Amino acid sequence: MQSSNAVLVDVRTPAEFGDVRAKGAVNLPLDQLTKESLSSIAKGKQILFICRSGKRSEQALAQAISWGFSGENVVGGTMAWESAGCAVVRGEASVISLERQVRIAAGGLVAVGTALGLLGATWALAVPLVVGCGLVFSGVTDTCGLAMVIAKMPWNRRCGSACAR
Repeated sequence: MQSSNAVLVDVRTPAEFGDVRAKGAVNLPLDQLTKESLSSIAKGKQILFICRSGKRSEQALAQAISWGFSGENVVGGTMAWESAGCAVVRGEASVISLERQVRIAAGGLVAVGTALGLLGATWALAVPLVVGCGLVFSGVTDTCGLAMVIAKMPWNRRCGSACAR
C-alpha cells in the first residue's frame, strides 16, 4: 500500500482511470509522461507506477529511471491491487479497456479488409497484411502503435467528474 513517502501514479488513459482506480492514485497517462510532469507530481517521493495489468506501468518506470527517478512497478496493476483487497474508487460509467479496444480495432480492420478483398477489391487485402505485421511487431517489441493511437481518441481523453482527485 501507499505511504506518505510515495506517490501512486496511474498511467492509464483518463477514461480507464475514471472507471476504476487505486484509491489515492494520480492520473498521468503514459503518452503524457514527461520528466517535467513527473517532477511536479513526485516532488522527491518514491514513485509507484500502476496501470491495468502492469505493462504500461513497467514502461513508465523504465522511462522514469532513465530520467533519474526512483520507483517501482505495481506488478499486476489495478486488477492485482483490487484482488489483494486494497482500496479502489469506482466511477459511474464503465469503459472498455485500452487492450480490448485494440483487439476490437485490429479484428475489425482484418475482417473488413478481408471481406473487401474477397469481394474483388484486391487492394484491400493490404489492410489485414499491415495489421498482421503490426501485431508481429507489437509482440516482438512489446509496444503497440495502434494502442498509442487509440489512447489519443476523444473517448479515452475524458472521464468527467470521476477523475476528481
